[in-house]
Amino acid sequence: MPDITPQYPLSEHAGDTLIAASGRALGDITLDAAVTGELSPADLQIHAETLRAQAAVAGRAGYTQLAENLTRAAELTAVPNEELLAMYAMLRPGRSSYDELRQLAETLAATYQAPRNAEWVREAAEVYQRRGLLRRDP
Repeated sequence: MPDITPQYPLSEHAGDTLIAASGRALGDITLDAAVTGELSPADLQIHAETLRAQAAVAGRAGYTQLAENLTRAAELTAVPNEELLAMYAMLRPGRSSYDELRQLAETLAATYQAPRNAEWVREAAEVYQRRGLLRRDP
């Protein structure tokens, strides 16, 4: 993807460089394309670089937490949806052991190159342990 100097709104200031997860240009994702069946599900999914550009805009505007959330979301675009849903379920209180959460963090870091998410899961494992939110095996 070409380098984006992010300005809000991205669709107006960088619309010619934005692409969907499929690689289709944002300008080619139209209602007509949807009606004629030209679009795939990946055409409707956001690209990691678009999320990073949005994070840059948010960070410059002083919305640091939003910027961090968008950056973590960009990392997660590499994770298949089915696996992402399984990870979400693992993070519900009482669903996972400490070791399972630590393994999830390692998977995020090593398999998906998602270091920010891995650190977030490691932190969650520590908090869950302190607060008694880990799975209680009989």
